[in-house]
This record gives sequence, C-alpha cells and structure tokens, in this order.
Amino acid sequence: MTLRTAAIFARRELRGGLRGGFRGFRIFLACLALGVAAIAGVGSVRSAIQAGLEDQGAVLLGGDAQAQFTYRFANDEERAWLDDISTELSEIADFRSMAVVPRPDGNDRALTQVKAVDDAYPLLGEVELSPAMPLSEALDGDGVVMAPILADRLDLAPGDTVRLGEKDFTFRATLETEPDDAGGGFELGPRTIVASAALDGTGLLEPGTLFETEYRLRLPPGADLDALAAEARDRFRDSGIRWRDARNGAPGTARFVDRLGAFLVLVGLSGLAVGGIGVSSAVRAYLSRKTSVIATLRTLGASRATIFQTYFLQIGALACFGIVIGLVLGAALPLLFAPLIADALPVPTLFTLHPGPLAEAAIYGVLTALLFTLWPLARTEDVRAATLFRDALSTARTLPAPRYLAATGALLVALVGLAMAFSGTVELTLWTAGGILGSLAILAVAAMGLRALARRAAPAARGRPALRWALGAIGGPRDEAASVVLSLGLGLAVLAAIGQIDGNLRAAIARDLPEVAPSYFFVDIQKDQMPGFLDIVEGDPSVRRVQSAPMLRGVITEINGRPAEEVAGDHWVIRGDRGVTYSAAPPEDTRLTAGDWWPEDYDGPPQVSFAAEEAEEIGLRLGDEVTLNILGRDITAEVTSFRVVDFSTAGIGFVMSMNPAALEAAPHTFISTVYADADAEADVLREVADAFPNVTAIGVRDAIDRVSELLAGVAEAVRWGAAVTLITGFLVLIGAAAAGVEARTFEAAVLKTLGARRGRILASFALRSALLGAGAGIVAIVAGLGGGWAVTTFVMETSFAPVWASALGIVAGGIAATLLAGLAFAWGPLAARPAQVLRARE
Repeated sequence: MTLRTAAIFARRELRGGLRGGFRGFRIFLACLALGVAAIAGVGSVRSAIQAGLEDQGAVLLGGDAQAQFTYRFANDEERAWLDDISTELSEIADFRSMAVVPRPDGNDRALTQVKAVDDAYPLLGEVELSPAMPLSEALDGDGVVMAPILADRLDLAPGDTVRLGEKDFTFRATLETEPDDAGGGFELGPRTIVASAALDGTGLLEPGTLFETEYRLRLPPGADLDALAAEARDRFRDSGIRWRDARNGAPGTARFVDRLGAFLVLVGLSGLAVGGIGVSSAVRAYLSRKTSVIATLRTLGASRATIFQTYFLQIGALACFGIVIGLVLGAALPLLFAPLIADALPVPTLFTLHPGPLAEAAIYGVLTALLFTLWPLARTEDVRAATLFRDALSTARTLPAPRYLAATGALLVALVGLAMAFSGTVELTLWTAGGILGSLAILAVAAMGLRALARRAAPAARGRPALRWALGAIGGPRDEAASVVLSLGLGLAVLAAIGQIDGNLRAAIARDLPEVAPSYFFVDIQKDQMPGFLDIVEGDPSVRRVQSAPMLRGVITEINGRPAEEVAGDHWVIRGDRGVTYSAAPPEDTRLTAGDWWPEDYDGPPQVSFAAEEAEEIGLRLGDEVTLNILGRDITAEVTSFRVVDFSTAGIGFVMSMNPAALEAAPHTFISTVYADADAEADVLREVADAFPNVTAIGVRDAIDRVSELLAGVAEAVRWGAAVTLITGFLVLIGAAAAGVEARTFEAAVLKTLGARRGRILASFALRSALLGAGAGIVAIVAGLGGGWAVTTFVMETSFAPVWASALGIVAGGIAATLLAGLAFAWGPLAARPAQVLRARE
C-alpha cells in the first residue's frame, strides 16, 4: 500500500514537472545523458571495428587460413599438406631491406618492408595501383611497386631504377591499396612488393637472414577451421608452424582496439562520476525546494518509507529518461559520423546498432544514478512534520542511516565489478576506480579546506568589500564550493594527468635519445661479413661505440613439457617469435639476479639465461626447462640464470641468451648497434651499405618517431575522452551556478539596499568564481601531477618532471570556466529590484 501511494504522489509531481519542462532537472538529465552517451558511443565504435574485423577477417588475413614460419620456407611435407587441404595456395616472404636509388651525386636510401609474392597473390581482395594496372603487369620483368610515402621520399617516378640488395629493379607504380595490410602488425618501413622469383641474385634471403614466410590458403566450403587448427598443431608441433584463420585475421589490431576501447570506457566512467556529482547536486537542490511539501505530507501521516519511495520513483523515472537520451545519442552519433570514422581508420568497420555496448552503458548509467542519488534521497527521512522552512535539509545529518551506507557500498562494489568484467582489464579498472575515488576524496577535503580558509581570510579583507563578500560567500553554509571543486576539479585532474604523461613521454624521447640510443641497428650481417663490417664502423672516428651479437629467432613452444600458452597465458614473450643470442661469457654490463653463467668452454646440454622481469611474469624458476623451436628444430634448454635486460635504452637486448654450443651451428646472422655522432650518421650508413648491400640499417630515431606517432594517436583519443569528462564538469558547474541564483539575488538585494553599487557586487561575484576556479585548478594540478608521476614512473618506467606550462594552463582553464559560468548567472540577480526580493522573503 505504501508503494502504491508513493507511486500516485510521484506521478502527480512528475506531471507538474513535465508541464514546467523539468526546470531544475535539465542539468541532471544532461550530465547523465552525456556520460552514458560517451560510454555507449565508444563501445559502439569498438564493436563496429570488431564486427568489421570479423566480417573482413579473410581479406585482412589474405585467405581463409594462414601458416607462418620464421627464418625458412615450408619443407616438402608441410607444403604437401597445405596443398592437400586447400583449393588455392599463395606463398609470401616478408622481410626488411634498404631501398637504394642511384643518383649522380650519391645514393638515396630508405628502409622498407618487402613483401615477395607469387603469381597467386592476392587470394582475396584487390591490389590497387597508381597508375592503374594489374599487379602481375607491374611486377613483370623485375618490377616493384612501393607505398606512396616511400616513393615520395626517394623521389621516384615510373621507370626509375631502385636497388634491393645487390640487384636493380624498375619502379612501376605506387601501392594505393593493399588488401591484407591490417593483419601484419607494426612495421618500421613503408611497403614494397616484388615478385618472389625476382629475388634471385639480390642476396637478401641467405641462410640465417631474418625473414618470415606466410602461406595463405583458400579452403573448401564448409571446412572445419577448429579441426584444421588442431591438425596443424598435432602434425607440426615440433616444426615451429604458427596457424591462424580468418576468425582472427588481424589479432594485433583487434587486441589494440579492444584495449584502447576498454581504456576509453574507463575514461568515460570518470566523466560519469563527474556527472554523478551533478546528479547528486540537482537532487539535493530539488529536495530543498520540496521541504515544505515533504513536511506537509509528514503532517498528514505519510511515513518515512512513503516519502522516500515517492521521490525515489520520481528521480528514478527521470534517470531512466536521461539514460535513454544517452543511449539514443550513443547509438546515433557513431552511425551519423560513420563515413568520417571509417575514413580515419585503417581497418574495416561495420556500423549498425550494437546492443552489447548500449546495454553496458545503460547498466553503468543505472548504477551511477543509484549511487549518487541514494544519499540525498535518504536525507528526506530527516524532515520532520514540524519543519516548515526552506533550508531544512541543510541542517540534516551528514551521513544517512547505516542501511543506506551499506547500499551505497554494495552499489560501488557492483559498479567496479561490472567495469572489470566488461573491460577485461582488472588491474587497470582497479587503478582507475582507485584514482577516481582518491581524487574525489582529495577534492572533497580541498573543498572543505577552501571554505575554512575563506572564513579565516574574510576578516583580513577589510577595506576591500568585493573581496570580503566573495570570501564570505565561499566560506558560507551553502555547498557551492563543494560542487565547483568536485565537478570541475575532477575533469581538470584527468586532463592534467594526461598532459603530464604526454609531456614527460615527449621529454623522455627528446632527452634520452641523443644520450643512450644507438644511431642504427644493422641486421642480417652474415658471419663472414662481420670482420669487414667491424673494420668499417670501428675504424670510423665518429663512431663512439659498437655492440654486436649473433641473432636467431625462435618460438617458445613448451615450458617444463607443457604448452607454453598454458603456463604463460597471453604474455608477449609467448605470442610470437623472439630474438635469441648466444655468448660464451656474460656480455659487457650483464648483471645476473640469480644463478650462474655457464663456463666459457661448456659444451653440455643446452642452457639458457632468461630476462629476469619477463621470467618473473611468466613464472619461471631456476632449473625449469624451456623448449624453443628454431628453424623447425626443437631445442630444450635448462634455465640456469636470470639477468637484467633494459629494453628502454634502445640497445641490444635479448630475452634469451644460450650457450654457444647449442646454437652456433645453426644458420644465423649478426646484429650490431652503432653509436655515432649525429652529423656523421649518413656517412656511416653510406659506407656500410656500399660495402654490404644485403645488410639492412634501421634508424633508431625513425623507429622511435614511428612509435611516437602511434602514441600521439592514442593520446589524442584519450584527450577526447577526457574532454567529455571536462564538458560534464562544466555542465555541473552551470548547474551549481543556476542553483545559486536565488541566493545571489537575495544577496544582491541586501547589498544594494545597504548602498553597494552594481559594479562592486558584480566584482564580488567575479572574484568568488575566480577563487573557486583557481582552487579547483590547483587541486587538479596536485591530483594530475600525482597521477602523471605514477603512470610515468611505474608504467613507463622513466623519470618524471612537472610540465608547468600544461599545469598552469589547467589553472587558467579552471578560472575561465568558473568565471564564465558565474557571470552568465550574475545579470539576473543584479537586475532584480531589492524591494520585490526582500518583500518575497518576509
């Protein structure tokens, strides 16, 4: 009966609110709708990309399935099986090389990723060239096609000569569309396509050269992909084959999109948390206006439960309305901007209504609405029948009854738990939730401190009426300071943290690269070329340091006799082939953390020294056995030591190093890092390339620039997510300013009655807004510096230094935002006539 009565009361009040256009709840609806829309929109775009990858998986992969080998081509048995299960088969070799263009005044060089293809390529999709021609025609007679950026860099025109290794080719066209370009992952150089048969005489695919072969297959209709994958694993378990099918055509891209999308959803949750502050403030302001109604209902015999249920149903109905608006926006905006998004992405997309992300956003919205409205609603129980004055809620107790505290805790646990389940990133979700809660706690304490400081400072502002009035208002009993600092501060804190991380990352690259990074990686140096290579680089006075090591690549297939993925999961060391080296003695600067290095003359069973950090992550211990497949041969080695490997220096770093007897008989090449003066790097490259055309040089600065471009794109996406948080905070700020109009009107009326001029009153309002904005900005800087320091130090593992330009910009933004919001709602109170305002208060 209580719920039915509450429903009747709620329906009547909602009917009145509908006629009034939900005045006072517009910010409530906007905050909730914006947060839900951001999460739904990000989720919809992520689902569109995932659907596109699944739909076009075969095209991205280049076939219905693919078998991949490292360092070698398929042997006769493997090739026969691949031919037997497929209707069409295409063989591709992929490797890096230097593209050299002879010029009268010297050669031009650029790193390129070469794809050597057969006549069957591509099995699916079309290669588009400019000028338009079939790929077979472009590659005929030692022809090559290149990515436009590479052709531009080398200033090539159709018919020009370009050298790969020791052979000249003819440039025929630029590569406009490569159907399988999204499946290959990160590449250091732009693409070149050449016919496999034309590689004879180049010297590029010698024994031990670093290359991969991919066999793309068209399968008969109805082929059982699971059965084929299992057969490939069982038949060639010891050969190092890696099998993939069209269901996972671009695994690296899919993994990256999924993780970035999950992170952006967590950023969206930060925006929803800011919106929750606005929701809570709007509910409290609404209930303050309803104090007399609540007291009257209590006088007429309504129970506490009836009162609570009445307003719970009202707020719940409005929250559902706001969530629906957010879902509509989150579903419609990606569809509306689908052409622009699709053009900006290098992967296929399939934009349609995706129910999953919409349901996820709706659940987040419901839990957030419940979490932030429960406390204000609980305070309705404190309104007694005898309380018939406007500000009754301001005297209510701060904390609600224990049952509401328990319910709030349960809602918070449910929200975090669902975020972990939906995002799939437990640790990141917990850090995000902890960061949001910690920031809110810091901001809440800062708001109380700001009010206390304003109360203490007000007497010292004698002789400055505008400043004293502003300080008095900030230190007064109203919640304006808390609303401004919490809402704007959290949004600014997110932006501040991102600014600090981005600035420190860029500074680390600019600061550390000239000091510690090598100029070039030289790879594919044949064993008999090493003496001549060292003579060139070590004899050059501009070269400060040279490090060299033998290099092979292998796949970890087993750990202690069990499949590696069962032991190590999806760890990056297990996912693909990894560099392996050998050394009789510990290399220079090697620091063992456990175990011992083998004797220099050791020729017993294979032993391996493993990178300590990666070993700990995988769970390796001394004495464990690791099985590596190198060139189709399994080598099982005992882990006899762990050592520190610092990959951040961009120098030579191998996860695994083995005793020489285990590897040196296998075909392999050497890798070398050369540290040279910046102004002499081009000369070093020219000398090495002229002497050894097969050797590939990778410019470390170019590689880092490529990584920086990717990081910049990620940072840009995160900034857009943070912008939603800031916009939500600005909406909450507007709501707080709008809610304070009545109080400012009365304040202005009293001041004008006492003889204050409008200009001085306006200055007081402006100072109040500026001080609150500055307070929110300063607290945001503290929170942002803390978050930036934590990510930079513990995640990126680099040094941290405050980026003061970004930090000061945050303070300026906070002041500007509060000034704009405060002044926008100042003209009404200034224009009101004192007599009317004071008479209405009697």
